[in-house]
Amino acid sequence: MKYMFASDIHGSAYYCRKMLDAYEKEGADRLVLLGDLLYHGPRNDLPREYAPKEVIAMLNGRKKEIYAVRGNCEAEVDQMVLEFPVMADYALLVLEGRTFYATHGHVYHQDNLPPLQEGDVLIHGHTHVLKAERREGYTLLNPGSVAIPKEGNPPTYGIFEEGVFIIRDFDGQDVVRISL
Repeated sequence: MKYMFASDIHGSAYYCRKMLDAYEKEGADRLVLLGDLLYHGPRNDLPREYAPKEVIAMLNGRKKEIYAVRGNCEAEVDQMVLEFPVMADYALLVLEGRTFYATHGHVYHQDNLPPLQEGDVLIHGHTHVLKAERREGYTLLNPGSVAIPKEGNPPTYGIFEEGVFIIRDFDGQDVVRISL
């Protein structure tokens, strides 16, 4: 199966459309959303085409294909309008024999690790900075931000298939590739 990972849409209808277009082009089987879906948050400027109601409709249209975790900008009211679970702090996914600990990154991250075993993968968003690197005992992944990338990065998402994690921009160009 092919999995697409994305984070930090922050209510941008423009980038949500780009993300879903990429999901279609990739032919992914599941979309894993790593939080901060609807609200831009008090520390961020409004993203391009800030329209949470449009984002709600787009994501609800894919509800059977989405796994999601709660970001620091999610609230109970978000769960009231989204038709798929979004309030879990993390999800454990076993993909191709590897355990992925998927979370937003505001609680668990490289400086506050969840319980990981040798060879596990910690994947999160939150920082809006893409990352793919091996650490002592685990692999750290961050697909970057769909709508509000930081540190000069382009808007990006991640793809996991056949043991390889690729971070791509919305032009389909590989930015980072790592074998797991």
